[in-house]
Amino acid sequence: FASRLFGTGVTRTNALETLVIASFVRGLSVRDVESALADALGPEAALSKSTVSTICQAITTEYDTWCRRDLTGVELDYLFVDASHFKMHDGARAEPVLAAWGITTAGQPVFVGLAAAGSESTDAWHDFLSDLLGRGLKPPLLVISDGAAGLISAVEQLFVRSLRQRCLIHRLRNIASKVSAADQAAIKADYWKIFDLHDLGEDITPGQVLVDLVQRRIDAFAAAWGGRYPAAVKSLLTDRQSLTTYLRFPIEHHKRVRHSNFIERTFGETRRRVKVIGRFPGETSCVSLVWAVLDRASRGWRGFTMTPQGLRILQDLRRALLHPPTQLRPAIETTVTPTTEAA
Repeated sequence: FASRLFGTGVTRTNALETLVIASFVRGLSVRDVESALADALGPEAALSKSTVSTICQAITTEYDTWCRRDLTGVELDYLFVDASHFKMHDGARAEPVLAAWGITTAGQPVFVGLAAAGSESTDAWHDFLSDLLGRGLKPPLLVISDGAAGLISAVEQLFVRSLRQRCLIHRLRNIASKVSAADQAAIKADYWKIFDLHDLGEDITPGQVLVDLVQRRIDAFAAAWGGRYPAAVKSLLTDRQSLTTYLRFPIEHHKRVRHSNFIERTFGETRRRVKVIGRFPGETSCVSLVWAVLDRASRGWRGFTMTPQGLRILQDLRRALLHPPTQLRPAIETTVTPTTEAA
């Protein structure tokens, strides 16, 4: 998919369209956009109402096309899934917009999916992820997410062979919320020491040995802080195995696949803009405009470095997880016919 409206950056040919898009993301109406352009560029430079409406409709049209595109050619090593909440219905609470993005086997970032939902339930996430699979998306090696129960349940149902990594940053927020202000800094420092591998030198080999080492550090953290903050330590130990899954993957990818905040800054910027107006005028407006922001931002996302050693690790994981060897023929069951005497 290639956006004809946005291009690859802001150029002279689409600068005005970019300004209009930004204005709509901030919640301005068609009339507000006309007035803003007139104030900034002079009355003679103002866009007509029909032109502004055409640009806004083009966003929705491109989003609809993007949502139906074929994903058969998208093969991911890493799939990130997260949600951000926006007010899009009058009198209703903020509702989630579900998002998926990933890193391909070539190390390139790709924006995969975006859709509105009534909640972050298992059914909502299941429908969202099922749509991606139905359009041809292949299961990734690793799914990175926060600890939302509905999301985890849907991931485990649909990506049975994929591994799952729980976001370390979200987990730290859970822990810190159960710790007094006086110990916040110490808790955070000790938490990150669990996952700091610098003291191991340069000869670090991803795999079960490394996972076991970090799991022992989790035990040490629990022993040190469990007496003072049992609730915080319980939060750490819940689903603890998913905190160290990333250690099976290439070292050069660790710092970017151990959390799901890859898109958080862009989501945060969109939320700050929405605060100006309180809510979007509707679901269609919300999702299409959030998509416009993320689609354009994704052009600047950095890819992953793929080293020969890292590629071998990923290939081995792919064979073991997604393409395990099949048994050539079923085992022959041997039955013993009892002898007359035994009978």
